[in-house]
Amino acid sequence: MEFQTSHEHQLIRDAVRKVCSAFPDEYWAARDEAHEFPWAFYEAMAKAGWIGVAIPEAYGGSGRGITEASLVLEEVAASGAAMNGATALHLSVFGMHPVVNHGDEALKERFLPRVASGELHVAFGVTEPNAGTDTTAIETFARREGDHYLVRGRKVWTTKALIAERVLLLVRTTPRDQVTRRTDGLTLLLAELQRPEVTISPIEKLGRNAVATCEVVYDDLPVAVTDRVGEEGKGFRYLLDGLNAERILIAAEALGIGRAALRRAVSYANERVVFNRPIGKNQGVAFPLGEARMRLDAAELMVRKAAWKLDNGEPCGAEANMAKWLAADAAFQAADQAIQTHGGFGYAKEYHVERYWREARLMRIAPISQEMILNYVTEHVLGLPRSY
Repeated sequence: MEFQTSHEHQLIRDAVRKVCSAFPDEYWAARDEAHEFPWAFYEAMAKAGWIGVAIPEAYGGSGRGITEASLVLEEVAASGAAMNGATALHLSVFGMHPVVNHGDEALKERFLPRVASGELHVAFGVTEPNAGTDTTAIETFARREGDHYLVRGRKVWTTKALIAERVLLLVRTTPRDQVTRRTDGLTLLLAELQRPEVTISPIEKLGRNAVATCEVVYDDLPVAVTDRVGEEGKGFRYLLDGLNAERILIAAEALGIGRAALRRAVSYANERVVFNRPIGKNQGVAFPLGEARMRLDAAELMVRKAAWKLDNGEPCGAEANMAKWLAADAAFQAADQAIQTHGGFGYAKEYHVERYWREARLMRIAPISQEMILNYVTEHVLGLPRSY
């Protein structure tokens, strides 16, 4: 068991911090306010090679694991970019994980180099309005006609749909009442998105407004069979590979937001003088900040464990879910305490902690709610009866 940061991992952190230093909080506040994608930041990270961090070297990436990808995204979030910065990148990392692991050689050669270079934006289309977290209940259907499918249905919460060229789309190819197991008959397609058969509508939301999240309607969208990931009907299993990676990366991003919030709170507590003394001298201010640090550090241990297990090919469903729960909880507590430490000024946009708070709140419901993670842990780890 090792707890020392490797030289390589420290180099990754330092290099990402250097890129992020050119994009201060004011940059992110402006992008959020204008609902404008952070193109300058995205292009800088692509030029530095960080978007392809987890894509094999044979396809133009760095060939690193989810551990290294988690470090990149944690540092992005911790810079003050929070989810506006992390989400601009992470769909190209975890979203392509099923393609890396299960796509055929032709599919990999066509798309992975363009993703690694930052040229190709990819969205993730899974959630539906009538299914929610019950993924096996999705209704979007792909009907096979010769050498292509025709996709009809509706997805919600498809992030980056406005700018993405492709979407990793989960569809049903066998009706639910005709399969033995409800997880059967689901297929992953790497479909075109900017086509006349697709209608994309942004969803107005509380935060992370630099990156749009959308409702997407598919009206007989043609998708070539050669754009299918793996075998027909096995998409749910392939999807799980991406979901565990997603949980870990989201957890790392939450850590970053928590650290950004804590950094600003501690700075303010040292500088703000009331009753002739820095407010940080007051235990009512100091102790909650100390607790926030402990929560973040404890959550980080589970993030590192989950990433290590995934990179080493070990089952990591429990650890990935626990990491997401713990990090989301710690990040929100840190962001909330940062507002409390600032008092009334915490509600003012110029201090940025309200933006951290809005984005940290998201992590407790997306990509999966804290309650659904507790369902997973109580059933699959503790062995209690299934609750739903």
